[in-house]
Amino acid sequence: MTERTRSLRAAGETWDEKPNPTGEAGNNGKNQDVIREFLWDLTSISVHLNDIRQFWAKALGISGPQWMILMAVADLDRGKGVPVKDVSTLLHVGQPFVTTQSKLLEKGGLLRRTSSKDDGRVVLMSLSEKASRQIRDLSSKQALLTRFLFSELESGELKDLADTISSLKKRLEKAGRRLAADI
Repeated sequence: MTERTRSLRAAGETWDEKPNPTGEAGNNGKNQDVIREFLWDLTSISVHLNDIRQFWAKALGISGPQWMILMAVADLDRGKGVPVKDVSTLLHVGQPFVTTQSKLLEKGGLLRRTSSKDDGRVVLMSLSEKASRQIRDLSSKQALLTRFLFSELESGELKDLADTISSLKKRLEKAGRRLAADI
């Protein structure tokens, strides 16, 4: 047993956790087809979301990953700027990647990068006025898309779906760590 496996087990992350009280969804043979189809649907959703990201990015003349950095900064910024670390954590990418891409966005006039007053080693990012204006110009199209995607869901259904997907995301993160520990 590796040290990583021991630490995961010590943290209570074992393969025998049950996702629900009965723990039957993944163990039932007839559910395997449903699970397989669900996983392919998730893969397809990821592809479609990427296509949509590429559309928005193209409208600003940037790449899809750069668009995601701008969206992360827009979502996380509370008026003081956002550390590179926070953006990389949200996007599940390395800090050097965010640093490199944010410098390109800064060069294009879409992002401001400043040193933190509290810690000069920390770079804080915020949207430039140009980026804010261009994103605002897209907001009516984004609102139409959002209404189209979620109009069939009642508020409670949307919340339940979001909670279920969030729970699945956490379990997938744990599964990834466990698989890595077993290798």
